[in-house]
Amino acid sequence: MNIINRIADRFAKVTPLPAGIYHLQATLDETPYRLHLRLQRDGSGILIVNASTVLQLNPTAAEYAFHFVKGNSPEEAAKQISARYHVSKETAVQDYNDFAERIHTLISTPDLDPVSFLDFELTAPHSADLTAPLRLDCALTYRLPAATEAEYAPTKRVNRELTTEEWKKILDGAWDFGIPQITFTGGEATLRDDLPYLIAEAEKNGQVCGLLTDGLKLQDKQYLSLLLQTGLDHILFLLQPESTESWQALESILAEDIFVTVHITLHEENVRTAEATLERLAKLGLKSISLTTSDASLQDAFATLRNKAAEKGLTLRFDLPVPYSAHHPVAYETHEDNLPEAAGKVWLYVEPDGDVLRAQGMPDFVLGNLLTDSWSKIYPSRG
Repeated sequence: MNIINRIADRFAKVTPLPAGIYHLQATLDETPYRLHLRLQRDGSGILIVNASTVLQLNPTAAEYAFHFVKGNSPEEAAKQISARYHVSKETAVQDYNDFAERIHTLISTPDLDPVSFLDFELTAPHSADLTAPLRLDCALTYRLPAATEAEYAPTKRVNRELTTEEWKKILDGAWDFGIPQITFTGGEATLRDDLPYLIAEAEKNGQVCGLLTDGLKLQDKQYLSLLLQTGLDHILFLLQPESTESWQALESILAEDIFVTVHITLHEENVRTAEATLERLAKLGLKSISLTTSDASLQDAFATLRNKAAEKGLTLRFDLPVPYSAHHPVAYETHEDNLPEAAGKVWLYVEPDGDVLRAQGMPDFVLGNLLTDSWSKIYPSRG
């Protein structure tokens, strides 16, 4: 029986543990690891494993994580859990050991999805009582490589780019506010010479770090190795299916120990060959894919390809940043204004000058600027 079901009927009567951030640095079989646990006011939690994987936990799972991070023995954890939930100590020990075993498996498993779930019953992230977003999408620049087709260019709202030190200040402030994941986007983020330094800053903080890129610069093995060594955890690769160079770049990246999601924007020119593209991606061993379309007339084709992707074992992701403002995601759950429900709550988007939007390509309302406005103004407490 699921360990959560054993005490779910009692949990609502129990006062959650104090909200806050808790840390653990330890070793497992001589391998060092680190955990960051953020407890929410409602008792749910965010557990970050080795600054590379985010686990979203319901209140019961978060309580087990709390005892794990605090270094409590199974017996001590069981004693407290037994007293709080009126379950036997034997059951509490078994449940705690089960939780610990799953964490140990995650610690020793390479190439993980940056946002993963333990085998617990979970609510959708956007329905939780969040005190901070789970992810900050940072558009470092709106510049694109030379000869990039105009249709791929993002809408340019601002002219100024923040300096390295200004971006570091934003990353540090986001971590202090409780944001566990950063995605660097653009434009083409690899055109910023300071990208490795910004990745290293996120790694220093303990933030999970992703990169949205066309991947062409990552064909330089030395540059790719630098990004990996400084702390890059996952890549959203913007595949250009008609480009041999794009496929070569993807194959080089997939050979490395890093989680990769491939993004494809469907249009009239590539939709007819899209199924063959999915087949090729599956053969390369890809696990995760993001599909969008900028043409409403392709909705039927999109639905067909979505099913084909699932048949080939490709996990569909709709919660990652959209590459360019002209290409909005086909949201599975939206507000009346066609924004994904999680936009502005689970994630926020920062423009190259520090302005904050609810999502990329949605400049309807600027929430503030991270150089001049406090996080409490930009993201008022939901508690």
